[in-house]
Amino acid sequence: MENPVFEKRHVSLFNKSKEVEDAQRIRRSVIDCFEKASLPNTSEEERKRLLHFVVVGGGPTGVEFAAELHDFVTEDLAVLYPSVKDYVSITLLEATDHILNMFDKRITDFAEDKFQRDGINLKTGSMVVKVTGKEISTKERATGETKSIPYGMVVWSTGIGTRPVIMDFMKQIGQGNRRVLATDEWLRVEGYDKIYALGDCATINQRKVMEDIAAIFNKADKNKSGTLRIKDFQEVIDDICERYPQIEIHLKKKKLRNIVELLEHAKGSEKENVELDIELFKRALAEVDTQMKNLPPTAQVASQQGTYLADCFNRMELCETYPEGPLRIRGTGRHRFHPFRYKHLGQFAPLGGEQTAAQLPGDWISIGHSTQWLWYSVYASKLVSWRTRLLVISDWGRRFIFGRDSSRI
Repeated sequence: MENPVFEKRHVSLFNKSKEVEDAQRIRRSVIDCFEKASLPNTSEEERKRLLHFVVVGGGPTGVEFAAELHDFVTEDLAVLYPSVKDYVSITLLEATDHILNMFDKRITDFAEDKFQRDGINLKTGSMVVKVTGKEISTKERATGETKSIPYGMVVWSTGIGTRPVIMDFMKQIGQGNRRVLATDEWLRVEGYDKIYALGDCATINQRKVMEDIAAIFNKADKNKSGTLRIKDFQEVIDDICERYPQIEIHLKKKKLRNIVELLEHAKGSEKENVELDIELFKRALAEVDTQMKNLPPTAQVASQQGTYLADCFNRMELCETYPEGPLRIRGTGRHRFHPFRYKHLGQFAPLGGEQTAAQLPGDWISIGHSTQWLWYSVYASKLVSWRTRLLVISDWGRRFIFGRDSSRI
């Protein structure tokens, strides 16, 4: 995507909200737009601009914000500002062909249909190229045409920026050309065994199978014959699956049970005494590394990483060692703990109107009002204390009865 140009004077553009203060600023900005639009000397054209809210990014954050903004405007602010409610419009810009691309297509289709019914203007294939104080310019991917859209407030939800303290640290350790810190599978900053990083400030650099293919083959080839029997390969299977999780993903995609079946499939035989040479071994694993993907910068990932590191630190002097990198295969080193492995527990996408879409393990898809209550339950269960849970649940109750808070506090 092209890097958009921002003018310094745009006061109504907000990055993805990360703090309570950010959310409060967004709410104040929405209310300010309604206040200005309600002034008697405001022209009709200016009212349309002020009450045009643009959300950039069709991922879970952008979709949820657009849905919540629609509910806030239509259910609460329209009652307080009835004279200008007909001027309100919400536009969601997405550079790709669909919103919620990381979800099942059934969820994507439902979300797009619901936004259309709700009157949210969904513009896919639109890349933001420039933002000024009153207009946002987009380039249509299909035609190359550039359009300018007047707005009252823009919320940017296509990604997050790196904190200054992290950027300074990255420059000090020679990672200044990266977007986030690079760590190994034990969440250690690359090149610094005693510094750990987790969450959306870092990404795991998973080692590729093909980088160590010769070492793996030589480890299994004990008699150094240059060929490898599949049945002799059993000894290193556990180490390889431990070290290279992309193999397991590849096996699931191919609907194979283990590496042995992958090698037999490549050889075209199911006999355990079939011999493989290094070239056939390479061909069998050639597509494995294409399954490597960076973990999403979500709270679910950060929470599991925090639990993993806490467990590692608490048992640092008690644990056995496990293969570190290709070192065990090469016979030169080990590590105390298993590498970090992320377990995806599902994801939710609130769509407004007390409806939510959920994609859970096992390809289970749920959409609608009942899923909203499931989301409430999961959200409350993940809060850190019973005090916080009670406060949040009471806030939900007040919202159901009295509506959302429309004050500027």
